[in-house]
Amino acid sequence: MIVDDHDTICLVSEGFASLTGYCSDELDGKSAEMLVPSGLGVGSGEVHLDSARFPVVAGRSLDRSVKFISREGGEIVVALVIEALALDGRSWLVAAVRGDGHEGAAEIRDADVGLEVIESKLAAAVVLAESEERFRHTFEVNMAPMMFTDLEDRIIAVNDAFCQMIGWTRDELLGSDSVPFTYPEDLGISEVTHHRLTSEEVDRARYIKRYLHRDGRVISVEISKSTARDFAGRTLYFVISERDITEESALSAQLSHQALHDTLTGLANRAVFEDRLSQAQARIVRQGGFDAVLLMDLDDFKGVNDTHGHLVGDQLLVAIAYRLELVTRSSDTLCRFGGDEFLYLAEGMSSMAEVDQLAARLLDAFSKPFSIAGVQLEVHASMGVVAWDGAMADYTQVIQNADSAMYEAKRRGKGHHVLFTPNLQQQAVSRFALTQELRHALQAGELSMFYQPIMQLDTNEVVGFEALMRWHHPERGLVPPSVFITLAEQSDLILELGAFALREAVNAASSWKPTGEGRDSSYVTVNFSSRQFHDSDLMSMIGSSLVASGLAPDRLIVEITESVTLLDVAETLSVIEHLHRLGVGVALDDFGTGYSSLSYLALLHPKIIKIDRSFVSPARENFRNDTLLETIVSLGQKLDMTVLAEGIETGEQLKRLCSLGCDLGQGFYFLPAIPAHEVDDLLGREPGSWELKDGIVVGFAGSRSPRIGVL
Repeated sequence: MIVDDHDTICLVSEGFASLTGYCSDELDGKSAEMLVPSGLGVGSGEVHLDSARFPVVAGRSLDRSVKFISREGGEIVVALVIEALALDGRSWLVAAVRGDGHEGAAEIRDADVGLEVIESKLAAAVVLAESEERFRHTFEVNMAPMMFTDLEDRIIAVNDAFCQMIGWTRDELLGSDSVPFTYPEDLGISEVTHHRLTSEEVDRARYIKRYLHRDGRVISVEISKSTARDFAGRTLYFVISERDITEESALSAQLSHQALHDTLTGLANRAVFEDRLSQAQARIVRQGGFDAVLLMDLDDFKGVNDTHGHLVGDQLLVAIAYRLELVTRSSDTLCRFGGDEFLYLAEGMSSMAEVDQLAARLLDAFSKPFSIAGVQLEVHASMGVVAWDGAMADYTQVIQNADSAMYEAKRRGKGHHVLFTPNLQQQAVSRFALTQELRHALQAGELSMFYQPIMQLDTNEVVGFEALMRWHHPERGLVPPSVFITLAEQSDLILELGAFALREAVNAASSWKPTGEGRDSSYVTVNFSSRQFHDSDLMSMIGSSLVASGLAPDRLIVEITESVTLLDVAETLSVIEHLHRLGVGVALDDFGTGYSSLSYLALLHPKIIKIDRSFVSPARENFRNDTLLETIVSLGQKLDMTVLAEGIETGEQLKRLCSLGCDLGQGFYFLPAIPAHEVDDLLGREPGSWELKDGIVVGFAGSRSPRIGVL
């Protein structure tokens, strides 16, 4: 038996344990006094195994028969030899015994208990004790939560870190399994792993589960569990080390969500949409039927960004996503495709009528204005629809077809939806090619400005010209403005074309001379798109153009449509106020075709209101149309606004307008738009040179006839 300087038994041989009736495990770590009577006479003094009271001397310091206490409590007479040793700076006692009681020290010395053997065993005991101490220290003070469980998976030891992690005390945990503090949905995870370990299917395992903290918090943990075995390979217990991964799991979930969802709106992104398309295709193959893919693109969203900034634009996208989610069916998928585009996958459609109803319901989400940062925004969307039977596995082509249909919807008018047909694909290819050619045309000088005369109806004078852009394509010939202006509005080209039109128009107008003594020089009107009108550089561009050309500001009229003004009334009023300060007039084009209220008209108070040609030359004459025409002219007069009628084509139309007191007019009845070099020739003729009949202009009495029909 080896005893340290604190009277603790560090090692016993199997023979020693057998002699006393104990197992070696029962003696390890116990006080040696459990084996020695309270008093033992040796010579004239009292001797104990307590090294603090036993005189340490060299050699075999004790050699005689003594009594030990057995496990059953009886006395055992043994022959005892005690040796005092010093090792690693500590004092140790080595006791060798024989259970005979009559053999002396000499016989014991003759046995195989030499000093070298004792020191070897003592060194092994020291190493073992230090190893166990390190393990105990590592277990108890480890910052990683740890515990030991028995073969029934009950806790037999647990460290402070584990107690702190779940909020339970050591006393509450010992003897219990993990069920009381396991998240209900994760019950069974530990049991499955424990079965694999006890059945020796695996020797170690790692898994993730959730705990319930005492305060109710849910904790995610990563658990490493391994088997502790004896030298014979028998399972003794299980060592469990755990790691709190709650924050890590939350971050991982957040990153996963961000990878699959739009960070601004929270909607699914393109990756999710394509995955849902794949699943939808598999379902169609199994069950039949068809789905629909709907692509929505906001009309003039860039105008919102240019006018109010990207922060308002982002908030608008969030508000739109929220409205669309409210009408999204649980079986369908809504995603933000990018920018101002939204994709919608409608599964299990039964008919095209149902698809049309769904498209109308989605577009109806834009029927009410959006209130963003105190600004009321009228926003609409155009939609392309593809009926998909799963035969087309190339999802990129499905979306591209929806895109083609969407652009056709924009061409037909904002706020509409169009179903894809095969010919739309060819149109999309042609449209893309034409857009590229339009970029080249601007640089190659293929674009030019024509000017259509604006007549003072009561004096037959030319008082102004509307500047209209023309594109003479070297191969296609004249490309209609309704085609290329629409293409330009779908890209940044509209800003470049607008700047070109303004620059050319003011330069041309600056050279026009008065048509007679005492008359003012003709003014020029330039059409502005919504994006250009709400562009932050608008004022500086107009100002610099006027300065460079020398044109007086009051000879420039900016034309905008009702839809432009309603994009943001407050912003429109601000721009018009700046134009008034600059001296530039404003004309409200296509009046009567929009849905603006009379209160807006009073607020905007444009210099000119242009009556749309649908009221001047309607496809079918009727009393109601004539009444509206009369009302618009009267309204303009009462609001002190100049009224200009567009699209005058017949003498009867002109006569009717004159009788109503309409101020100005333009149309093929007078002249179509003419090139810039013909304007001076026209202005050089006196009003009397106009061919009149009954006081009504019926044509230009010159060398050429009116070019009616020329674009």
